Amino acid sequence: MSTFLWIIGSTFAMSLIAWVGLFALSLNEETVDRIALPLVAFAAGSLLGGAFLHLLPESIADYGLDIQLFIWLVAGFLLFFILEQLLQWRHCHLAGAEHYGVVTYLVLLADGLHNFIGGLAIAGSFLASIPVGIVTWFAAAAHEIPQELGDFGILIHGGWEKRKALTFNFLSALTVVLGGLFAFYLASTINIAFLLPFAAGNFIYIAAADLIPEVKHAESLKERVGYTIALLFGVIIILLVRSLFHL
Repeated sequence: MSTFLWIIGSTFAMSLIAWVGLFALSLNEETVDRIALPLVAFAAGSLLGGAFLHLLPESIADYGLDIQLFIWLVAGFLLFFILEQLLQWRHCHLAGAEHYGVVTYLVLLADGLHNFIGGLAIAGSFLASIPVGIVTWFAAAAHEIPQELGDFGILIHGGWEKRKALTFNFLSALTVVLGGLFAFYLASTINIAFLLPFAAGNFIYIAAADLIPEVKHAESLKERVGYTIALLFGVIIILLVRSLFHL
């Protein structure tokens, strides 16, 4: 199968994760609460493993230990920091003005941009090699499951009807396909090797700033051990997938 088809297929499959809200609707609230944080810890481990054990080694193979690698790594980290700061500022401002319904559209817009950048990263990885793309896709998909569950919850809390929330969340997720197509056609004009360290910066920020803080304040020893195991399992899965493709 051609690289183009891998990019289209993988990014479209990523967008389908937005329908995970259907699964959540079939569960009671207690079950959702019980599985949510272990999923977050697993996603954090997958992203850290994807960044440090997969994307950065591949980047070093392309760049060597050149300053450009670290510039793009920091750029990927800082871009997500800036996006999150803007989103949080707007959220606080609008919530204070009692316009929570507007915030739901803002969340969709921010998520669409986030997914577009994710599409760039996935496509850049597939353009490096098919195995690199597959491992990157897996790490990103592990994060998308709790992310999309959270987005769906925000829309429902904002007063959206369930079918409307699912549909618009999916449309927002489709921007990952646009990002993949943009990167594929961009590759014909410039060297897009920078997308690998850029994606690593994205992964590190999401894991360190968004996901790990959610699970590091567990109330009981049992929860702390469980979250730690889930995080380590995420890292191990990335290593196993890498080994499967002999990377």
